[in-house]
Amino acid sequence: MPRGAREITLRFLAAPTDAGYSGTVGGGRVLEWIDKAGYAAAAGWSGTYSVTAYVGNVRFTRPVEVGDLVEATARVIHTGTTSMHILVTVSAGNPRDGDLRPTTDCIMVFVAVDEHGRPTPVAQMVPEDEHDREWQESAVTRIGLRNEIAAAMAAQTYSDAGTAPRVVLRFLAAPTDVNWGGKVHGGIVMRWIDEAAHVLATEWTGSASNVAVYAGGVRFYRPLRIGHLVEVEARLLLTGTSSMHISVHVRSGDPSTGDLDLTTHSLIVFVPLDVDGNAVAARPWVPVSDEDVALHDHAQALVEMRNEVDAERHIP
Repeated sequence: MPRGAREITLRFLAAPTDAGYSGTVGGGRVLEWIDKAGYAAAAGWSGTYSVTAYVGNVRFTRPVEVGDLVEATARVIHTGTTSMHILVTVSAGNPRDGDLRPTTDCIMVFVAVDEHGRPTPVAQMVPEDEHDREWQESAVTRIGLRNEIAAAMAAQTYSDAGTAPRVVLRFLAAPTDVNWGGKVHGGIVMRWIDEAAHVLATEWTGSASNVAVYAGGVRFYRPLRIGHLVEVEARLLLTGTSSMHISVHVRSGDPSTGDLDLTTHSLIVFVPLDVDGNAVAARPWVPVSDEDVALHDHAQALVEMRNEVDAERHIP
């Protein structure tokens, strides 16, 4: 990718090792692909190392099959002083006919950093045509909505006063999780989020046939280092007719002290499937404590905010 290029496309085959429990490619693996494509575009535009700051409104519209040819295209659509807003679209299909269909899209925000890890200015993106202007308008419109969602998520309390079903995964960040800057790859963190949410969905439904249909509000607060103790906590907030809304917090820190700091927070939605892969009714959960009720109402408010984001979409 030439320095300053606006767009890059990664092309590869979905491997058997990419499959989730449903037999199709897992949502966490798709999130990894999204992050890699976004990073390639951000690093190419800025000419320096870039860190994932936010991933928003990821909708999984159709599954990726093992053996599919996959295209992950990332395009810089707006820039701030040090930030780059990148539209990532994933398409997939049978390589024999080359008919690739959209499966996922989202807008990511990366921040360019210097050799000391400090934010550094990036070249400004100037629209060249009507498509560029529409993409940029979409990115700018979402900034305010994204800040509202982030503020709403940060204002919530998660404590032992909650009675909602929850799952906690704990492990060490391995050297194989490293990215190009020596920290844990943002895509790996998003895969952990997907995995913890899947475990919770499986425990709640009594079946491993659950798939992610949405991930959003993925905010990265600080880097996660190799060798850190990692804690990924998934908590059920809301059940719909056929959906489970799950909040996931990722914390990490030095295992010798056990002090863990929040590194990432996200909301992810899973849907249970029958043997034919069709969505079925989710087992309902009823909030009990005041905290349960507050988080239940918070999740419903986020649904409305997400609908507002979708209404404001100007992506061609």
